[in-house]
Amino acid sequence: MTTFKKTLLALAASLPVLAISLPSQAAMTPYMEKALIDVCKAAKSNSLIKLNDTTKSYRIKTETVALKLMCNGEDVISFAESNGADKTAAKLQNSIGNVEITDVAALSKVNVTF
Repeated sequence: MTTFKKTLLALAASLPVLAISLPSQAAMTPYMEKALIDVCKAAKSNSLIKLNDTTKSYRIKTETVALKLMCNGEDVISFAESNGADKTAAKLQNSIGNVEITDVAALSKVNVTF
């Protein structure tokens, strides 16, 4: 076999291993991270105006924030409550409605630490 064929064969054999080892989720962009941190800070502030302005400025639905965002290892509603932000916690809870959430694997949550 020629050197070219050996190189091509080695490359073809290592390609599946490389594809499996790559992470399945893309890294968070700086813009997305800043947006999520700003939403966490707005939830912590206990200001409904600030929460509404922040979610609208980043075009994020309040329901999506309530269901998928985690701030410092807690879901955003618990995070707001633990920081004494009862108004924003109630607003986020009301955005969900009367839905029962069963978190099987927590794969769709986004965690932001600041």
